Amino acid sequence: MKAIINANIFDYENYFENYYILFDNKIEEIGPMESFKGASQIIDAKKNLVLPGFAVGHTHIYSTFARGLNLPFNPLNFKDILNQLWWKLDSKLGERENYYSALISGIEFIKNGVTTVIDHHASELQIKGSLKTLKNALCDEIGLRGIFCFETSDRFNIDECIEENLDFLSTRSEMHAGIFGLHASLSLSDDTLEKISKLYKGPIHIHTAESIDDVEDSLSKYGMRVITRLDKFGLLRENSILAHCVHASEDELNLISKNNCYVALNVSSNMNNAVGLPNYRMMKKHNVKVIAGNDGLGFNFARELLNLYFSLKLKGKSPVSFSPDNLKHIIKNTYEIASYHLNTNLGKIESGFAADLLIVPYTPPTPLNNENILGHVIYGLYDNFRPSHVIVNGKLLMENYEINLPVSEIYDEARKVAQNFWEKLKE
Repeated sequence: MKAIINANIFDYENYFENYYILFDNKIEEIGPMESFKGASQIIDAKKNLVLPGFAVGHTHIYSTFARGLNLPFNPLNFKDILNQLWWKLDSKLGERENYYSALISGIEFIKNGVTTVIDHHASELQIKGSLKTLKNALCDEIGLRGIFCFETSDRFNIDECIEENLDFLSTRSEMHAGIFGLHASLSLSDDTLEKISKLYKGPIHIHTAESIDDVEDSLSKYGMRVITRLDKFGLLRENSILAHCVHASEDELNLISKNNCYVALNVSSNMNNAVGLPNYRMMKKHNVKVIAGNDGLGFNFARELLNLYFSLKLKGKSPVSFSPDNLKHIIKNTYEIASYHLNTNLGKIESGFAADLLIVPYTPPTPLNNENILGHVIYGLYDNFRPSHVIVNGKLLMENYEINLPVSEIYDEARKVAQNFWEKLKE
């Protein structure tokens, strides 16, 4: 049995000072240091904060090799962004690129305290077997938890996309799971949606109303809005993840809530793509379950949560339109949906929950207590979030900022893979 000692624990619900955490792959018990009876392996938190590892509710591992990519790029709208960048990129991704994208993502996520990832994948040169490639790299080799799907799209071989999703759904553990992936309404015909609806009856993961282009495309082609269209085909299934919903109407949000789906917000990406910001107030009004993602834009999830916190105040046109409690609720919802798909308990530091833990050095310049801890986390800890230790499933993946992997060699090889990949994109 292992233990973290001298820990100031905060799991977005409770704050305990000078505690120990006894764990194997799950947390066995926590308690005050005066009750600690010893363990076979001890990690001293040195009175620093111990938090649950972050869960990211929507990301794109395949975007890893977009960093530094130089292609002709002059988009006038969101469709141009897809055509000039992302659809060019995913059309040339194969197994080697997918594998190294996942290795690099895993290392970067560890550095930033992310322990669970819900990924939305696309790679035209490797459809069949792509999710296993990601799982092998991110979960088996790096040691993170992952929930994977393939973005079914009329741009690809539909039957292969469907088969890849269904095949991966048949394998599941507490470390990895599948969910059925679709790209977005604007790249999915009625025939494709009907086919998926008949073949598969579980939850889906899809981009919805990210930009006004998606809404206008649906209205012009099908005479209905994006989420209404999904509902027509019976695809608003419980525990589905609908990414973005920036341009969702009030009626559509009511449909989402009624069907117990989750909406993944990705505000940094929304700002970067200039598509707008989600209406959190309206989502809250309709009791929509909201989670936090990053849409593949970087790996610093603490920064993403800060951007969420500040941008939704701006969207609400009031400094009290989005509160610390709202942020806490979104974080807890993200753990909830990840826990459901992995069939394990994530996000709390108590007996029976997964031992996915971070030690984050923090020296408070003002008094810190149970009443103001969330303010310290948002305005202090997240502003310079650098975990010293990362534990996933009871395994120490990073100790004193050192990751137990051949990091330099992986990055050296990734740069070679990226260079070859970029050359293919310019052919």
